[in-house]
Amino acid sequence: MKDIEIVASAKSIPSKIVTNEELSNLMDTSDEWIQKRTGIKKRHISTIKNTSDLASDVAMQLLNKTATQASEIDLIIVATMSPDNMTPATAAMVQGAIGARRAIAFDISAACSGFSYAIAIAHDLMVSNNLKKAIVIGSEVLSKMLNWHDRTTAVLFGDGAGGVLLNASAHQHLLAHELQTFGELGNKLIAGHTKVEKDFTANDHVFSTFEMDGREVYRFATHKVPDSIKLAIAKAKLNLNQIDYYLLHQANVRIIKSVARNLKQPLTKFPVNIDEYGNTAAASEAILLAECMKKNLFKKGDIISLSGFGGGLTAATIIYKF
Repeated sequence: MKDIEIVASAKSIPSKIVTNEELSNLMDTSDEWIQKRTGIKKRHISTIKNTSDLASDVAMQLLNKTATQASEIDLIIVATMSPDNMTPATAAMVQGAIGARRAIAFDISAACSGFSYAIAIAHDLMVSNNLKKAIVIGSEVLSKMLNWHDRTTAVLFGDGAGGVLLNASAHQHLLAHELQTFGELGNKLIAGHTKVEKDFTANDHVFSTFEMDGREVYRFATHKVPDSIKLAIAKAKLNLNQIDYYLLHQANVRIIKSVARNLKQPLTKFPVNIDEYGNTAAASEAILLAECMKKNLFKKGDIISLSGFGGGLTAATIIYKF
């Protein structure tokens, strides 16, 4: 075994849609204000299903699409920053839900870079351990973590899940990956913080809602994402023009345009769906990839750059050849 191959993709999106106009009834904002600054028109919000439910739905779709038995799955990784529980892991819940009894299953927390991180980890585990099949999912229910009266965060995020089935391959597909962490900037994006009280009996077990320094995260993304992409492409011994499509985490349409300008690449190479879903964190890249594959956007031999960036702060790029 030399490498891995993406053989199927899938997404799971809650049916409830919340428009910008609806949010203007909850906070001081407007459709014009949100669209101008982010490119977001609406987002999907889960009213019943939790993070593991969306992830399990994606996993079942992947099995059904490829006529794969759950017993064949060796590895399940779920990237999420909004798990159902601190333990068990969301991936363990998926493993149980689909009956993949012999699969190794664990979560990773790298926020909006999580899906790319998970693909890289799955690749290394599969190649080094001769694993045959893996499911990698990004799944988020961010709505349960938001203050729905804070326009600096609530207007940005949505819920959803996406994922891929990976098979062992004798041919090289994953050409390079570049993973970076900038822990000194971690306080720029925080969610789910818990305090420890001096009197341990007074610990209140309450998690903080989402807090973000939007200006600093924007500056980070517009500078570090192009660097991440360039480093990954150099590792793959390619140049920017040889990348057919750049699939970026859908955080803000202005960030995507800024990265395109920095790389001197046409916007036509940058698929966008943030208008429909908002920022779905670790699910973002996976949902976009699933939609592109469903549209048959990629032909055999196409090379894509899959890039995430966010909490940690983190940045990650995968260079993949179809």
